[in-house]
Amino acid sequence: MIAETVCSAVAAAGLGIAVVTAYRKRYLTATRIAAYALVPLGLVMTGVVEWLADTAFSPVAWAGFGVLGLSWLMFATTRTVERRRGGTRKGRKAAREAATPAATAPGASAPALGQAPARGQSPAPRQKPAAQGDDDFSDIEAILKKHGI
Repeated sequence: MIAETVCSAVAAAGLGIAVVTAYRKRYLTATRIAAYALVPLGLVMTGVVEWLADTAFSPVAWAGFGVLGLSWLMFATTRTVERRRGGTRKGRKAAREAATPAATAPGASAPALGQAPARGQSPAPRQKPAAQGDDDFSDIEAILKKHGI
């Protein structure tokens, strides 16, 4: 009851300010003030203010807001955990498969960080790359294979 009275008084005061503003020949500003002043009156007439007042003092409504907050918190937490783990189930499976070492191709070179030669043996001579362009493409091929492309 008191909320409706306050909203009606605010609307009346706003309309009064709009009339004074229009008297000063600031019609655009007066129209805007009148529009803002009519909002609380419209909310009272539609029953929104009464519904809000009933909701504000209802323990069931506050419990409902608590449940909605808990639901939102659960969604946010699962989303954060999913991002840290690497995405969806398909993404994690693809990451596991990519992490397992695969057999090398028959013509592939030895890995750069292999085992050291035994004492007394000289290290294997390094082979000169065929061309600088081939080395660049092998890096690109390795990256594409890593991502499964």
